[in-house]
Amino acid sequence: MDRRTSSPSSGEALLFLTDEQLRQGIEAMFFAYRGFTADPDRILADMAYGRAHHRAIHFIGRAPGTTVNNLLNILGVTKQSLNRVLRTLIADGLVESKVGRQDKRERHLNLTQAGRTLEQTLSDAQRARMRAAFREAGPEAVAGFRTVLEAMMDSEMRSSFGRLKDSAA
Repeated sequence: MDRRTSSPSSGEALLFLTDEQLRQGIEAMFFAYRGFTADPDRILADMAYGRAHHRAIHFIGRAPGTTVNNLLNILGVTKQSLNRVLRTLIADGLVESKVGRQDKRERHLNLTQAGRTLEQTLSDAQRARMRAAFREAGPEAVAGFRTVLEAMMDSEMRSSFGRLKDSAA
């Protein structure tokens, strides 16, 4: 069958999106991201924290004991910017940093009880929004959404994401 005449439900027709359709997808992604981050942003604003703090809290909570270097790789930020965020989180009693047992140069990060509570509050807000959107869209759309998100990742990001998924299994 000619790919250009395949049914839209087959997915092949999506290979021929117009620039306007792609622009609309990009804009939808920007607005969806604003919605996805809106609730945590409101919670964090009261604490004078931003999205960098949220990302650090999320991934430290996701991988307790992670090293600073691992967090740098996951977040893709500079050491200087991560250190600013970590200093604040440590000073405020949300994160603790411990020297590595085998390698004294390593710093292992864990959330404190207060950090876990904040992480839970932030994640609950995002899970509620995701759950509602996934329910409305249906299982096929959810599977397609995940496929698109993973396809947008470069190979290094996909590897990091895969390691996170594997650690949860």
